[in-house]
Amino acid sequence: MDKIAVYQKIIINLLEEIAARPYSNAPEIEQQVIADLQRNHFQLINVGWHRGRFTFSPLLHFDIRDGKIWVQHNDTEIEIGDELVARGVDHKDVVFGFIPENERSLVKIAIA
Repeated sequence: MDKIAVYQKIIINLLEEIAARPYSNAPEIEQQVIADLQRNHFQLINVGWHRGRFTFSPLLHFDIRDGKIWVQHNDTEIEIGDELVARGVDHKDVVFGFIPENERSLVKIAIA
């Protein structure tokens, strides 16, 4: 299996595992995994009604670009870079897109 396919599988498995956990503050909110395998975009979103209000919010967003996983959004408490490395992603292949480019080198990822 090529690296892109492996990374796609790692991301989808991670998102599905997180989505399977009950959303403790609002169990009626559904967590949905969205995966565009052709364009390499992956999201975990919350959607549904809670206390009379509609909720739609992204929790995680990943892209695969040039053989690297770009973390575009992380609204969880998970150290997502460390989690990806623990699942087999090379730490050099994790890019935090939401951090300014000149500050990315300051982010430390655990090396498995």
